[in-house]
Formats: sequence, structure tokens, C-alpha cells
Amino acid sequence: MKLRKYSYMFVMAVLAGIAISIGGCVFLSLTNRIVGALMFSVGLYIICTHGLGLYTGKIGYVVERPSSYWIELVLTWAGDFTGTFLSATVLRSTRMAPLFAGAADMCKNKINDSLFSLFVLGIFCGFLMYASVEGYKTTKNPLILFAGVSAFILSGFEHCIADMFYFSVAGMWSARAFLCLLVITLGNSFGAILIPLGKKLRDVS
Repeated sequence: MKLRKYSYMFVMAVLAGIAISIGGCVFLSLTNRIVGALMFSVGLYIICTHGLGLYTGKIGYVVERPSSYWIELVLTWAGDFTGTFLSATVLRSTRMAPLFAGAADMCKNKINDSLFSLFVLGIFCGFLMYASVEGYKTTKNPLILFAGVSAFILSGFEHCIADMFYFSVAGMWSARAFLCLLVITLGNSFGAILIPLGKKLRDVS
């Protein structure tokens, strides 16, 4: 029974990785950053409306879930990675490949950045992602998703799942790239739990 449950979680995460990859494709194919940021948000909209598994959409809830929730988070992260990697690998063999040239420049900036910078930029992205997902769950207003995602992209904040796609589609995986991804993941995780932790203080008092 648990195997079936975990398999389902993994598949939902792979599909979420595909959704984020579609958003990344749109962003890379547009020269207008504002329009690109808005269209990237389609990925998160698909994820939220279909209940797919996105790590940055789930990690904030670790504060209120049992310890077994960490298994779901690890499976989700791995599934997101699989979905983005497979999407990027397939897309690199299509006529869209020339559109992804910009991903290499983006990845170089990330690799050459300091780990502290990546961590901080990941925190702010995680904060926005939790606020966006929770806001949508509460109001069912998709504008919250589009505003939150556009804000983190236009601000230059780091999103670990989007970066999985960018590193994959640019073909720039290395030990340094993977380290950067782990640091960004930690930043996203820390940022995502700030609001839930703040609310817990209210409950304690």
C-alpha cells in the first residue's frame, strides 16, 4: 500500500517537473522578461489546479506535518528533478533547441555566484512560493500564483526546480552546479517555512 502511495507521489512530482519545464521553455523563448515571467506562471497554475507535487509548494507545510512527511518531500524533489531532466533532454533534440541558448548564460551566472548569495536569493523565492501556493489554496484566485511567480523571476530570486530545468536544458551539470542546486534548495526550504513558523508563535502564545 505504501509503495503504491509513494509511487503516486513520485509520478505527481515528475508531472510537476514537466509543468515547470513548460514554463521555463516559454520564459526562454520570449525576449520580454515581464511577459516571460507571467507566462512562466502557467507551470505553477497547472500544478496547483491538478494537485501535482512541487517541492517548493510542499516544503513550507513541513512545520505542521509528522516526520514521515520528509519521505514525501524527498520523493517530490527527486520526481521534480526527473521531470525537468527528462523534459530538457527531449526538448534539446527538437527544433526548439536554439531557443535555449539563453539558459547557458543564466547557468553561468548561477555557477559563478557565491553560495551565500544563492542561499539568500533562494530564501526570498521560497517565501514567495509558500505565500503564492497557500494564497491560492485559501482563495482559489489564480492571480496570486501569477503575481508570486512573476515577482520571484523579475527579482532574480532562485527557484531550485526551475534551475533543475535550466541546468539540464543548457547541458551544464557539474559538481559545482549540483552543489549550487542543493544550496538553492536549502534557501527555498528556509524561506518557505518562515510564515508557518511565524503562525506557530501565535498558536503558542
